[in-house]
Amino acid sequence: MNYKLFIFLFFIFILGIGCSIKSDYSKKDIIIYGNSSAAVTAAVQLARMGKSVLFISSDNCVGGLTASGLGATDINDYKAIGGITREFYKRVYQYYDCPETWFYQEKDAYFTSIQKRVFTGWNKEEKLQWVFEPHVAQRIFREMLEEEKVELVFGKIQRNKGLSIEKGKIKQIELTDGSKYQADVFIDASYEGDMMAQAGVSYLVGRESNAVYGETMNGILPNKNVKKSPVKIDPYIIEGQKASGLLPFIEEKQPGNPGDGDQRIQAYCYRFTLTNHVDNMLQVEKPDDYNSLWFEYIARLLKSNPDWQLTDIITITPMPNLKTDINHADFVGANYDWPEASYERREELKMMHRSYALGLIWFLGNDERVPEKIRKDMKKWGLPKDEFTDNGHFPYQLYVREARRMISDYVMTEHEVTGHKVAPHSVALGTYWFDSHIVSRFADEEGALRDEGGFWGNQTIYPISYLSIVPKRTECSNLIVPVCLSASHAAYGSIRMEPVYMVLGQSAAIAAALCSEQKIPVQELKYEQLRSKLLEYDQILEYKK
Repeated sequence: MNYKLFIFLFFIFILGIGCSIKSDYSKKDIIIYGNSSAAVTAAVQLARMGKSVLFISSDNCVGGLTASGLGATDINDYKAIGGITREFYKRVYQYYDCPETWFYQEKDAYFTSIQKRVFTGWNKEEKLQWVFEPHVAQRIFREMLEEEKVELVFGKIQRNKGLSIEKGKIKQIELTDGSKYQADVFIDASYEGDMMAQAGVSYLVGRESNAVYGETMNGILPNKNVKKSPVKIDPYIIEGQKASGLLPFIEEKQPGNPGDGDQRIQAYCYRFTLTNHVDNMLQVEKPDDYNSLWFEYIARLLKSNPDWQLTDIITITPMPNLKTDINHADFVGANYDWPEASYERREELKMMHRSYALGLIWFLGNDERVPEKIRKDMKKWGLPKDEFTDNGHFPYQLYVREARRMISDYVMTEHEVTGHKVAPHSVALGTYWFDSHIVSRFADEEGALRDEGGFWGNQTIYPISYLSIVPKRTECSNLIVPVCLSASHAAYGSIRMEPVYMVLGQSAAIAAALCSEQKIPVQELKYEQLRSKLLEYDQILEYKK
């Protein structure tokens, strides 16, 4: 053999070995993608089972909404929550059980002031607490990941070409920085379902018609006058002058017939944190891109309803240390392209929602059209110096209430939520009300501003099926989706709560571990085996009063 040829082939062989070693090094049993609380519980569970796991957080905020301002947890019955999720709330209790953690108020004073909607916020007998400051949730999530030595990297999946797929099976994920990772099983725990979409899994953005699953509240749903005002509010830039045009994000007519489907989604907001302790408070400044027309309808609402209070506009839920969880600062109609948007466009939408949130607080505290009492009440609150210290004291995570929803062989619907149908193969329990925030605003035929798409309704405590977190077998065989799961718009309005995501994340992890061990598609996992392992790790699969 030619000497030069021999040397060339030798080096090719060595390089081949090197590539193989690199590939083996980067391969894991399971890869988790997303930054939600479900991603955290999944990662912790897999590490405790001795699996090699890589947690790819799509944002620097690990823990999603739970660690980014949603501190007044939507949980109707703690008895429906087990496993790592229950452990998290126990750790919250333990943190606040120490007198040293109460910097700005007395513990007893706080629990006296807490609102009924969070059921006093704690259970002393069970040593559980489900109201907390954002930095406390961040700290606990980080501690849990560090205790289990979870490998954590930050990055986003390449758009359109981020997955290598062979015969309906994901082989590799590629991030925007060019890094590549392989695994036996993948878990998409993102709020948007970006991995799921690239895997070729069926999904829907928006609302099905009521006819699709025989539901009653799923499609277009005209509501009462805006913000349930008993007085009709003018929707035009100049009141009474249709020719002046509509206020921003107001549609010129009802978007369709009641019950029809469309691609609109319920409004997003930031669950931002405020404080009224003067030593820990920064006054909210007027945003540089402040747009007064965004808040014109609120000025008209307050003029027409002079007895309204600050809490008629935003929800203020007390959190420890004289802080609040602010909700209902919804930017209706500004988020429709979020689910399918590029990362650049999502950043634009995040900044727009941030400007809206800060602009709303400034407006309520400073605009002379706002009644003096409301202005005084609003001016008592400001951004806390000790929260989100590297982000201008403002939350990292936008409240993505819904984005893509998978369509699998089993779709959770209104019927399961109300208990008229029982989902098989339980992996978690849903506990919360039907809850959809406003989807759109429009001008009706009489020239009055109307809300559309919001609903609130009773439910039972109901099982969520394993079949609703795995795709169709023909579409992808090694992916589990615990957040953007298979559910109608109506059912998702109940399921989409952070504690439920956390439980589903742990259940998805256990299923992924079993499938990795057995080298089987996620759709072929025997439920009896899964159920046994879920119970072993203290998951609650049936409700007992």
